Amino acid sequence: MPAAMAFFAPYVNSYRRLVRHSGAPINIRWGRDNRTVGIRVPRSNPEARRVENRVIGADANPYVATAVTLACGYLGMTQKIEPTEESSGSAYSSQRELPRSLSDALQNLSASPELAAVLGQRFVTVYRLVKELEYDEFMKVISSWEREHLLLHV
Repeated sequence: MPAAMAFFAPYVNSYRRLVRHSGAPINIRWGRDNRTVGIRVPRSNPEARRVENRVIGADANPYVATAVTLACGYLGMTQKIEPTEESSGSAYSSQRELPRSLSDALQNLSASPELAAVLGQRFVTVYRLVKELEYDEFMKVISSWEREHLLLHV
Protein backbone atom coordinates (compact mmCIF):
# COMPACT_ATOMS: atom_id res chain seq x y z
CA MET A 1 0.00 0.00 0.00
CA PRO A 2 2.88 2.50 0.39
CA ALA A 3 3.21 2.37 -3.41
CA ALA A 4 -0.40 3.59 -3.65
CA MET A 5 0.02 6.64 -1.43
CA ALA A 6 0.42 9.02 -4.37
CA PHE A 7 -3.22 8.19 -5.18
CA PHE A 8 -4.49 8.20 -1.58
CA ALA A 9 -2.71 11.45 -0.65
CA PRO A 10 -2.36 13.23 -4.01
CA TYR A 11 -1.07 16.66 -2.93
CA VAL A 12 1.89 18.03 -1.00
CA ASN A 13 -0.41 19.17 1.81
CA SER A 14 -2.05 15.74 2.02
CA TYR A 15 0.86 14.50 4.12
CA ARG A 16 0.48 17.11 6.85
CA ARG A 17 -2.32 15.10 8.46
CA LEU A 18 -0.29 11.88 8.65
CA VAL A 19 1.35 12.49 12.04
CA ARG A 20 1.30 10.53 15.27
CA HIS A 21 -1.57 11.10 17.72
CA SER A 22 -3.63 13.06 15.20
CA GLY A 23 -6.40 10.56 14.51
CA ALA A 24 -4.87 9.80 11.11
CA PRO A 25 -2.92 6.61 10.39
CA ILE A 26 0.85 6.55 9.89
CA ASN A 27 1.08 2.88 8.97
CA ILE A 28 -0.86 0.09 7.31
CA ARG A 29 -1.58 -1.95 10.40
CA TRP A 30 -5.12 -3.26 10.78
CA GLY A 31 -7.42 -3.54 13.75
CA ARG A 32 -10.99 -3.91 14.92
CA ASP A 33 -12.60 -0.59 15.83
CA ASN A 34 -9.13 0.98 16.12
CA ARG A 35 -8.85 4.53 14.81
CA THR A 36 -5.05 4.60 14.90
CA VAL A 37 -4.58 2.00 12.15
CA GLY A 38 -4.66 2.39 8.38
CA ILE A 39 -7.07 -0.50 7.81
CA ARG A 40 -9.99 -0.53 10.26
CA VAL A 41 -12.77 -3.07 10.74
CA PRO A 42 -15.51 -1.08 12.53
CA ARG A 43 -17.56 -2.70 15.26
CA SER A 44 -20.75 -4.04 13.67
CA ASN A 45 -22.91 -7.11 13.36
CA PRO A 46 -21.83 -9.66 10.72
CA GLU A 47 -24.39 -8.46 8.17
CA ALA A 48 -22.97 -4.93 8.23
CA ARG A 49 -19.27 -5.87 8.44
CA ARG A 50 -16.95 -3.75 6.31
CA VAL A 51 -13.33 -2.68 6.04
CA GLU A 52 -12.25 0.97 5.99
CA ASN A 53 -9.14 2.21 4.23
CA ARG A 54 -8.35 5.13 6.56
CA VAL A 55 -5.21 6.07 4.64
CA ILE A 56 -7.21 7.76 1.88
CA GLY A 57 -7.44 11.52 2.34
CA ALA A 58 -10.51 13.63 1.74
CA ASP A 59 -8.63 15.28 -1.13
CA ALA A 60 -8.21 12.02 -3.09
CA ASN A 61 -10.35 11.25 -6.11
CA PRO A 62 -12.89 8.74 -4.73
CA TYR A 63 -13.06 6.72 -7.95
CA VAL A 64 -9.30 6.44 -8.29
CA ALA A 65 -8.90 5.70 -4.57
CA THR A 66 -11.49 2.91 -4.75
CA ALA A 67 -9.84 1.39 -7.84
CA VAL A 68 -6.40 1.58 -6.24
CA THR A 69 -7.66 0.06 -2.97
CA LEU A 70 -9.16 -2.85 -4.92
CA ALA A 71 -5.91 -3.20 -6.91
CA CYS A 72 -3.92 -3.39 -3.66
CA GLY A 73 -6.26 -6.07 -2.35
CA TYR A 74 -5.97 -7.99 -5.60
CA LEU A 75 -2.17 -7.83 -5.48
CA GLY A 76 -2.19 -8.96 -1.86
CA MET A 77 -4.25 -12.03 -2.80
CA THR A 78 -2.30 -12.93 -5.95
CA GLN A 79 1.03 -12.51 -4.14
CA LYS A 80 -0.32 -14.43 -1.12
CA ILE A 81 0.70 -11.69 1.31
CA GLU A 82 -0.24 -12.69 4.85
CA PRO A 83 -1.87 -10.00 7.01
CA THR A 84 0.03 -8.73 10.01
CA GLU A 85 -1.11 -9.42 13.55
CA GLU A 86 -4.12 -7.37 14.58
CA SER A 87 -3.19 -4.08 16.22
CA SER A 88 -5.31 -3.82 19.36
CA GLY A 89 -3.69 -0.85 21.08
CA SER A 90 -2.37 2.39 19.71
CA ALA A 91 -0.70 1.85 16.35
CA TYR A 92 1.18 5.12 16.79
CA SER A 93 3.87 3.23 18.70
CA SER A 94 4.43 1.06 15.61
CA GLN A 95 7.00 1.93 13.02
CA ARG A 96 5.99 4.43 10.33
CA GLU A 97 5.32 2.55 7.09
CA LEU A 98 3.71 5.23 4.95
CA PRO A 99 5.65 7.86 3.00
CA ARG A 100 5.94 11.25 4.69
CA SER A 101 5.85 13.31 1.50
CA LEU A 102 4.48 13.31 -2.03
CA SER A 103 8.04 12.96 -3.31
CA ASP A 104 8.54 9.74 -1.30
CA ALA A 105 5.13 8.47 -2.42
CA LEU A 106 6.02 9.04 -6.08
CA GLN A 107 9.30 7.15 -5.60
CA ASN A 108 7.35 4.24 -4.08
CA LEU A 109 4.92 4.32 -7.01
CA SER A 110 7.81 4.23 -9.50
CA ALA A 111 9.23 1.20 -7.69
CA SER A 112 6.00 -0.81 -8.03
CA PRO A 113 5.63 -2.26 -11.53
CA GLU A 114 3.03 -4.70 -10.14
CA LEU A 115 0.64 -1.90 -9.19
CA ALA A 116 1.23 -0.19 -12.55
CA ALA A 117 0.45 -3.44 -14.37
CA VAL A 118 -2.91 -3.76 -12.58
CA LEU A 119 -3.90 -0.10 -12.94
CA GLY A 120 -2.49 0.31 -16.44
CA GLN A 121 1.05 1.40 -17.19
CA ARG A 122 0.01 4.39 -19.29
CA PHE A 123 -2.36 5.73 -16.60
CA VAL A 124 0.25 5.36 -13.85
CA THR A 125 2.99 6.96 -15.96
CA VAL A 126 0.87 9.99 -16.87
CA TYR A 127 -0.41 10.36 -13.29
CA ARG A 128 3.14 10.17 -11.88
CA LEU A 129 4.48 12.72 -14.38
CA VAL A 130 1.67 15.19 -13.58
CA LYS A 131 2.27 14.80 -9.84
CA GLU A 132 6.03 15.24 -10.30
CA LEU A 133 5.39 18.51 -12.18
CA GLU A 134 3.04 19.69 -9.41
CA TYR A 135 5.65 18.82 -6.79
CA ASP A 136 8.40 20.64 -8.71
CA GLU A 137 6.19 23.75 -8.94
CA PHE A 138 5.49 23.60 -5.21
CA MET A 139 9.20 23.37 -4.44
CA LYS A 140 9.83 26.64 -6.32
CA VAL A 141 7.67 28.60 -3.85
CA ILE A 142 9.19 30.07 -0.71
CA SER A 143 6.68 29.77 2.11
CA SER A 144 5.88 32.43 4.69
CA TRP A 145 7.32 30.09 7.37
CA GLU A 146 10.64 29.94 5.49
CA ARG A 147 10.71 33.73 5.13
CA GLU A 148 9.90 34.24 8.80
CA HIS A 149 12.23 31.61 10.29
CA LEU A 150 15.06 31.27 7.79
CA LEU A 151 15.49 34.51 5.84
CA LEU A 152 17.75 36.22 8.37
CA HIS A 153 19.56 33.03 9.37
CA VAL A 154 20.65 31.56 6.07
